[in-house]
Amino acid sequence: MNYEAIKVLICDDSVFARKGLKQILLSFGINIIIEATDGKDAVDKYIENKPDIVFMDIVMPKLAGTDALKAILAVERKAKVVMLSSIGTQENLIEAINIGACDFIQKPITDDKLRKFFKSFEKNTSC
Repeated sequence: MNYEAIKVLICDDSVFARKGLKQILLSFGINIIIEATDGKDAVDKYIENKPDIVFMDIVMPKLAGTDALKAILAVERKAKVVMLSSIGTQENLIEAINIGACDFIQKPITDDKLRKFFKSFEKNTSC
């Protein structure tokens, strides 16, 4: 897979989480990275940029990750949204998968977790 051609949207209200995920993606050769600070910002930036993959936190201000997921899927039903969850958000995570998230990754995000995701993504780009 040519990672340089992938456009990614990272949505997390934590600057630390966004920065960490961005550093890992950059180390994979992904150079087109858009950042959003909350769910509403994520929906707006999804519409504006049409990223290939969205990594979205579940618990955020203004618009929760599950609500942002619904809004993004209303715009593009085949959107590839990966939910990011902390311990204690399992109920929200199940809801996100039922809504249409293509996958989830448990925080903290690591190189290994993202490598596993991208290996799976390469085999099944439809999520």
